[in-house]
Amino acid sequence: MEPLSFQEYIRCLDPTTLPRILRICSGVYFQGSVYEISGNECCLSTGDLLKVMSVALQKVICEDTVTGQTKELPPTFKGEQGCPGRPLKPPWAQPHCPTGFFQPAPAPGSNRTLQTPFPDGRQWGLTLHQALGRCNGRPQPLLCPAISPHTLLLHPVYEVHATMHLRRDMVKIPSTLEVDVEDVTEEAQHVHFARPLLLSEVLRMEEAMPAQAEILEGPSGPAIFGSAWVSRLQRGQRLHLHGLSPAWRVLASAPSSGRHFLLSSAYQGRFRRRPRQFAGVQELAAGLRPGQRLHVVVTQDCEGQGDDVPPLGVGDRLEAQRLQGSGPGTRLLCHRHGGEEDDGEELLLPLDLGGGFVEEMCDRKKYGLAELLDQQPLPCEVRVVAADPGLKRDVLGALPALRLEARLDQPFLVGSFCQEPEKGFEIPPRWLDFSLLLSEGPVRSPAPCTLRCRVEELTEAFYYQLLAQLPSSTAPPPPRPPKRTQWGMSPGGRHPSAPRSLTAGAHLSPPLPPLPALPQPSTSKQADRSLPSRDSAWSAGCTSAGCALPSLLGTDHDNAEHDYETVDDDIQKTIRKMQAVFPF
Repeated sequence: MEPLSFQEYIRCLDPTTLPRILRICSGVYFQGSVYEISGNECCLSTGDLLKVMSVALQKVICEDTVTGQTKELPPTFKGEQGCPGRPLKPPWAQPHCPTGFFQPAPAPGSNRTLQTPFPDGRQWGLTLHQALGRCNGRPQPLLCPAISPHTLLLHPVYEVHATMHLRRDMVKIPSTLEVDVEDVTEEAQHVHFARPLLLSEVLRMEEAMPAQAEILEGPSGPAIFGSAWVSRLQRGQRLHLHGLSPAWRVLASAPSSGRHFLLSSAYQGRFRRRPRQFAGVQELAAGLRPGQRLHVVVTQDCEGQGDDVPPLGVGDRLEAQRLQGSGPGTRLLCHRHGGEEDDGEELLLPLDLGGGFVEEMCDRKKYGLAELLDQQPLPCEVRVVAADPGLKRDVLGALPALRLEARLDQPFLVGSFCQEPEKGFEIPPRWLDFSLLLSEGPVRSPAPCTLRCRVEELTEAFYYQLLAQLPSSTAPPPPRPPKRTQWGMSPGGRHPSAPRSLTAGAHLSPPLPPLPALPQPSTSKQADRSLPSRDSAWSAGCTSAGCALPSLLGTDHDNAEHDYETVDDDIQKTIRKMQAVFPF
């Protein structure tokens, strides 16, 4: 087949023969190789293959052959220009022909009146789609009274839906794109148009696994895991996808070090519960569970509030029972145990009361992760007393405390690199998504992953992002950065204490006096007599200025040490002689 323009090919295309495979014979580049604009393909290279799947009519450009004017018609054009159902006929419309139909234009020189109805008598002309179907790929002269009294040419504009190699979505190409194509459907039957997939799409294709895949584009965005295998997810890397992981996860953090982890339910370490600590009555009330009482010991002295709230001392044993009241007057009902002969007393503690408390517990049992979550609601604090024997290095065993915060049921895919099939890892596609291409043909079952990471360390940014997505998270918010120390402000936000010279006077000293006027020209003797007056003026100025300068500098005038130079007598004599010789 000879190459044709894309517009001519689509205009002559029979929709019943789809799909068709086309090869680009001459590429077109739009605005510096911009690939997509508003979802339409705008850059095609010579040799590219297209598989045309469907064609949709977008609009029809109607050209008046006499005036040259053009008008766009929608695909639903019926000729109505006034109220629906009652077409508004222009003056040139014939009374016996509806204005919304097209009819072939008469030959030149013949009578230009509109034709009579079709022989079957069903309609007076052709609809827009019928008129386009009779064109046979070439515009035919038509008449339509609703548009113009002159002969018209119809130029349809289609939107072509096609697939391309390594394109995830259907490509939308306007038929007006200036490119030449060649139909190669017969000789390209063996061509397979590979479609990339996202890892989140593979997650829903359990029947396609196990499978091999090649990464086309690595994950974008900030890292979420600190493991080394994450950095190897790059373009060109080949993976074994084994299937869906049945494990669930537990979000955990180490309060002492600020590290955060994601524990798999396959973790084989053993835990022991740790007593919870509460900073204030508010946290103590939040730690209460329905139907249970909480036994704590006071670890920090707390002052009372009048006669209603007695003070609490270190070592006092309390039994938190329930909340009483509502609103700002809510109180926590506690029982303070007394000595051997004292039955204790009931206390109503306000929620804004401070202090420190630690939970009393005598549980020395070692728990597995699943058993612990069955008996202990989250969040809870634990300590790893036996490391996972399946891990070369269990980072959780070196931590003094671990806070288990929430259980996560996100789906994970088990994968491994083709070079190391025995070293497996589990990928969360909804958090770590990237594009890949599945290999064709059957894939033999890879070797089972004997080594699989069961503890993933999270980055701090992703930890707080994940925490915000939990439905009812009770974990603390991210730490607030320290306040910036403003000029003249101490780190605590208070102004530093003022110098003694300022606090004693309660206001600044008066401004400096003006400088004394220059002496008038005089003789030597007059100069001798004038010096004391100048010195006295200077000393008078210093008397007032000497107190102002130290006070402004924030130093004490009485204790200030001055190191002023003294003018020699010889220099003073020289100055006097120069004043006498050179009066100014």
